[in-house]
Formats: sequence, structure tokens, C-alpha cells
Amino acid sequence: MKSSLREPSARKINTRIRFLQAGLLAWALILTGRLVQLQVFGHASAKAEVLEQSRSRSEISPERGTIFDRNGQILARSIPARSIFLTPSKDEPAEARQRTIRTLSKVLGLDGEESRRVMDRIRRSEPFVYIKRKVSPETAATVEALCLPGVHSHPDTMRFYPSGTLAAHILGGVGLDDTGLAGVEYVYNGPLQGRKGQALILKDARRREYYFETLAAAVPGKDIALTIDATLQYIAERELAKAVRETQAGWGTVIISNPASGEILAMASSPTYDPNSYSSAEAGAQFNRAIQLTYEPGSTFKIVTASAALAHHVVGLKESFDCSRTDLGFRGKPIRDHKPFGILTFPQVVIHSSNKGMALVGRRVGEVSLHDMAEAFGFGRKSGIDLAGEAAGRLQPLSAWSGRTLPALSTGYEVAATPLQILQAVNAIANRGIMVPPRIVTDILDPDDPLKRRSPTLALQILSPEIAATMTDILERAVDEGTGLQARLSGYRIAGKTGTTQKWDPALKAYSEQKHIASFVGFAPADHPVLSVVIVLDDPQGGSYYGGEVAAPVFREIVRKALLKLGVYPEPAPAQGVITASIWKGVRP
Repeated sequence: MKSSLREPSARKINTRIRFLQAGLLAWALILTGRLVQLQVFGHASAKAEVLEQSRSRSEISPERGTIFDRNGQILARSIPARSIFLTPSKDEPAEARQRTIRTLSKVLGLDGEESRRVMDRIRRSEPFVYIKRKVSPETAATVEALCLPGVHSHPDTMRFYPSGTLAAHILGGVGLDDTGLAGVEYVYNGPLQGRKGQALILKDARRREYYFETLAAAVPGKDIALTIDATLQYIAERELAKAVRETQAGWGTVIISNPASGEILAMASSPTYDPNSYSSAEAGAQFNRAIQLTYEPGSTFKIVTASAALAHHVVGLKESFDCSRTDLGFRGKPIRDHKPFGILTFPQVVIHSSNKGMALVGRRVGEVSLHDMAEAFGFGRKSGIDLAGEAAGRLQPLSAWSGRTLPALSTGYEVAATPLQILQAVNAIANRGIMVPPRIVTDILDPDDPLKRRSPTLALQILSPEIAATMTDILERAVDEGTGLQARLSGYRIAGKTGTTQKWDPALKAYSEQKHIASFVGFAPADHPVLSVVIVLDDPQGGSYYGGEVAAPVFREIVRKALLKLGVYPEPAPAQGVITASIWKGVRP
């Protein structure tokens, strides 16, 4: 009886055991399957997730090359800095991240937009987020001391311009990633930048400790030597700023060059900016007016017309022109002079800058010859200077000429030129008729090839030495007895030409009687030139607007200081002499 009662109970127990065994077996199979899935089929993705959480890659910025002036003075260099970054954890609460960013915003001075940018990148689950690039080592140390989760810094470099605004338009500037944005920094970005490296950033499970493992070392950039003389650059900028301030000009520009080599010794534009804060410069301040701005040069262009007349033998040095005539036989608006003239010889037409006389000379030259001479002098095309953004200017093709173009071009209108192109024209005369292309960089200093130098530039003979010498004599007389009287410098022989241009008013569709551009271009010493200078001032106010009155004095002060710096001293005055008064009273450009 007892045996029969025990048999059902034993069966129930056995059944339960079998169910338990089946359950355990099923659980084991599921666990084994899951392990197989994770270890075999999901191994690659799991490994990738672990690696993503424990490491990330970052670029190593190379040290950007240093820029020197011609005497070895540093104009731009890279200095040590650090960049603050965040490696966010996926399971970190959003509130904690926001607290971290708020703390960093206070310490690093982040604005609202920068804070939002960081949070957006964190929300996109980016494994590596820059908080602020290129901060001082002291600021980085302050951040590190906060021990914020996932916040670290790594070594970086910062571009530094030790002289501030000096040569700003030549140097240009760089962006946050140390890429050149303008000037020499842009044109020579390749050799200056070097080659970026790559690093592996390894982190612990809490993402607090890390170290860099360099995968590819960064290659430093090459140094560059400019043709610029920092002292002459300072002189040019100071005198230009003074002239713009005193004349209340809208803008101004100055270029100093060596006519024989084409080397630019100084190039200044006003307004200017500080390349240390390139991105925050005021609107228009980064515009290099020496090469990017074009204007109708007016009387400084008469150098070209006079050179063409001599080259084509259509005038003689003693030949006279009647500049008192009211009707010269040209279409359109009558040609006027800045003061009444009578009979002038050909040199006097240039010396006293007679528009009537030069229009008559231009008629002798003819359309084809004048156009070809202007083209030979480089108008209508870029000079090829190694700076970004150079304008080509405008020289109309003969097919677009009207009946008014010949007299207009003869006097410097209906042609658009840069200040550099005007300087190049006078350089050809100063250099015995040879035009040498301008340049701003003299050497790329390669440590692997220290003797490497830039290829020499191709010079062109556009005038005979005899014609260049005749033009030099005429331009020297223009300073001694003509419109350039205020460019005279005691003890030196100066050659130059004034320019005063009426600005075109688009609203009136006519040339303005109130708005002008004043300019002066010349070289010194006239008998053995070591430098040439062009200065252009836009719309000077205060009553005086002629080039001979507002631009020539600036030329004089720049040349006086520059020649002394270059070791060219004034010749002693003769023991005895006769002082004479000019027969031309109240001459103006």
C-alpha cells in the first residue's frame, strides 16, 4: 500500500527534475548562443565600441615656419600654446555635461555661440570635442587644476606677430588651424605650414587619465626671409598714418622698392589691422590697397605718354606746344589745366603737368603706339608679385577706344592701375629702361638645403637707356622747378611726378569737382637710385588736394629718413651759389 503511494510522488519529483534540467539546458544554450554571438559574430562591433570609448585620434599641428625681414628681424613666429578638449562619456548625465561646459565657459571666456557649438558636438556623440584652441599654458594649467571629467589639454602652437600691426598687409594672417588666409602666410602656406602629424589619445575607463601615442610625427614648416626692411616699413607706416590723419583722407598707401632688383622694401596701407587678431579686424582693414585697389592715376601716368613720344621720335626736346588754346580739336568736354599756361616745350609740359600739352603730345604718339607703350609698362596685367589678391587693372583694347580715349589716356584717365603698377613704371625709368618684376620673398630657408634660393626674375628692357636718362632729367626738373617742388630734399637729387585725379561719381555719371586722389611717385638719388616710392591718398580734405601739396611732402619725409637708414647721406652744399626764384609762381600738380 505504501509502495503504491510513493510511486506517483516519485514520478512527480522526476518530472520536476526533468523540467528543471530542461530549463537549465535551455538557459545554458541561450547563454552559450549569446556568448557565441558576442565573441564570434559581434566581436568586431564590440571591439570597435570598446576602442571608441578608450581612445581617439587627433592631429598634431606642426610648428609653422618663422618669417623674417631682410635683416633677420622676426615678423611672424609660432609660440607654445595648448588646446583644451573634451572626451565625453556616453553614460554621463546631460546635467553633468552642462555643468562642465558652464564652468569652462567662465574660465575660458566662451561666448554663448561657442558654448552652443560645443554642446551640439557632444549631442552628436563625437568622441573628441575641442573646447578652445590655442590658449596660453597658464590658462591650460588653470583648467587642468579643476579636474573636470573628460577635460584635458594637449600641446599646440599659436601664431604670434611680435610687432603687432607692422607689415600687416604683407604678412596677412592665419586661421585657427594655422592655415594662411592672406598675404605671405597664404601664398607660402605650403612651405610655412609643414606637415601635420597624428596622435592616438588613450583613456582609462573613467576617461580621466590619458596619454598621447604619436603615430606620425609632425614635420615643422620652413622659415621664409622677406625683402622687407622692418625699419623702412615702420617709417612708411608712421608717415602714412600721419598723412591720412592730417589730410583726413579716406585711405592711403605707400610702397618703397629697390628699382634695380624689384625688391619691395616696405608696403603700407591705411587703415590697417593687427594680424594677431586677424578674424576680428574691422571691415575693409585687411584690404591691401597697394596691390588690390585700382584707380585712375592721372598725371603720374604722363610718364608713359612722354616715354612713348620719345621712343617713337615724334617730339623733340626743344619743340613747343601752345597750351593756351581752348579748343584742341578733341571731342567731348574741353581739356583744362590746373593753371593757365602759354607756350611750353615738351619737357615743360611734363615738368608743369599740363593736361593740354600732354593731350597734344598724345595725339602725336597715336592710339596704337600709346596703347603698346602702356602695355609694355605693365598696365592691364598683374605684375606677378608674390602676394595674394593682386588686381590686374584695366587697359582697354584698341577696339574699345572712343574718340575721347586718346587724350584721356594721355593724361592718365580711362585706365585703371594699382599703386604698384605706377611704381613699376617709374622703376623702369630709374633702372635705365629695364623693368624688373617686383617680389616680396627673397629666400625659403630650407634646413636640408641651406643654399636654396628663389629663381631670379626675368627683367625686360622696355626703354633704351638714353630715353630713360632723358626722362630722368625731366622728372628731376619736375621736382626742382615744377609741380613737385615740395618733394625737394636738400643734399639729394630727386626725380618724380605728381598726380591729382578727379574721382568718377557714379551717381552723377561724371567726374567729381570735389573728390580727388592725390599721389606722387619718384626715386632717389636721381643719378644712382637706391629706392623708389609711391604714395596715394584718397580724397584729402581741408582745402589742399593736389598731389604736389599733400603727397609730395610725405614722399620727401619718407625718402629723407629712408636714405639715411640705407647709409646714403646728403651731398654737401656748394660753398658759394646764387639763389634764384622760380619764374613759375604758385605751381600745382
